[in-house]
Amino acid sequence: MPKIYLAVFKKKIEINHHLFYETSHSPSLVDIVGPEQLGDVVDFCFIENPYYPDEDLLKKLQEKLPVVIKSYPSSNPILAQKDLSAVVHVKPEFLILGNGATELITIIQGLLVEDMGIPVPTFSEYIEKLQNMEKVKLFQLPADKQYRLDLAAYADWLEAEKLSSALIINPGNPTGQFISREDLIAFLERMKKLKLVLLDESFIDFAGEEIPSLMPFVEEFKNLVIVRSMSKHCGVPGLRLGYCCTANSHYLSKIRAALPVWNINTLAEYFLTQLKETDTVYHQARKRVIADVRELYDNLSKLEGYEVYPSQSNFILIKIKHNLTAYELQMRLLQEFGVYVRDCSNKVGLDNKHIRVASKGRDKDQLLVYALRELANAIP
Repeated sequence: MPKIYLAVFKKKIEINHHLFYETSHSPSLVDIVGPEQLGDVVDFCFIENPYYPDEDLLKKLQEKLPVVIKSYPSSNPILAQKDLSAVVHVKPEFLILGNGATELITIIQGLLVEDMGIPVPTFSEYIEKLQNMEKVKLFQLPADKQYRLDLAAYADWLEAEKLSSALIINPGNPTGQFISREDLIAFLERMKKLKLVLLDESFIDFAGEEIPSLMPFVEEFKNLVIVRSMSKHCGVPGLRLGYCCTANSHYLSKIRAALPVWNINTLAEYFLTQLKETDTVYHQARKRVIADVRELYDNLSKLEGYEVYPSQSNFILIKIKHNLTAYELQMRLLQEFGVYVRDCSNKVGLDNKHIRVASKGRDKDQLLVYALRELANAIP
């Protein structure tokens, strides 16, 4: 076992199993194992940036807490939009901040979508938040091509099904598969007749040294709405920050009208004011994550008993080639090694042999590789 994890568990980690059956999302680690065992488990399930915020920014947030917790957030969203605009380099009026990306997904699905094509497997909120499931068409991604989305085939299918809206997640979740900016622009040119193209770029910051986002192109495609989760690339899921970006004034007005006043909390607002000052630190952290994932992918690919899918995100999808199911592997990793991974069995479009793992930094990633190897060697 890696030197930093030489401790041997005298007893198995105790798990609240029932929590896994009560939501389509993975339950939080503290709920599963309790606060007493939290230090004994490494969470490779929830996706984050382990290097940002850095210690200096965390200290600022801690120092500011006594003030912001006694203050109302601003009732003027343009102020926070300007703070975000300074680092994502689009016009602030094209941005809408949400209480997590899921708030915006729910509103967009409810107000802007009449019918939609959804490639699967996907992030479950995109299916669960649709108002009329009868108008959802699922586009199954091919398992023999590692669930890669062929945009030309997708466009043909959208036209044949006569759908008005389309979803694309880039890089894909849970697949990590990346679509180039050039291919997406070609798709958007062909699909200008669609009412809506919803593009989720929550993981795009990990797709390359230069971020291949389509946000600079929103003015060219009036049917394009981009959604991003700051939980993923900024590593602040507890602040509940997400945003969408579009140049469509009708969509902007409808989404804004549906948002409650003060939907962003005061600590999250303060975090946004720090983005410009910490932008250099953020990009250093982002590139460090990219390097870590590349090393993790190389190490996982050497293991027998698994098929490791290429990823341009901060997580990796793995197919189990030995006899354990994803749930069985998840439980054994958690109980025997203190390793928590995502069982993808409840993802529409996937079977029960896939797990997703997020990089937690090179030291912790060693434990994941070790545990997967030990279990594969122990299975007949």
